[in-house]
Amino acid sequence: MSRGKKLDLQIGAEFDEGWAQVTEKRASVIVESLEPSRHQLVFHKEKRRGKPVTLVGPFSVSKDEMKELLKTLKKRLGCGGTVNEVFLEFQGDIQTKLKGLLEEMEYRFKRR
Repeated sequence: MSRGKKLDLQIGAEFDEGWAQVTEKRASVIVESLEPSRHQLVFHKEKRRGKPVTLVGPFSVSKDEMKELLKTLKKRLGCGGTVNEVFLEFQGDIQTKLKGLLEEMEYRFKRR
């Protein structure tokens, strides 16, 4: 196959027999919403494109509550961040500041 030609998927395959298009999305990960004192959060540090990223979670709350929590924490920390399934991602190595803020909100952490 030369570099400029596209792959032809119609060769020898019939998609009409027994194939169905999947339209539903993945089920929600969260089963029930827990109060802050019942969480057992952990921290992970990663490097993405040479810069540190701090992940904290898993949170057992709804997506809307996670977005509100993220918005509050980003404002108080002065950094960027995003929601990633059940974890919150923050730009920078801010584990000590973040732990203090979450403890003020009565979240608990696993001991290492």
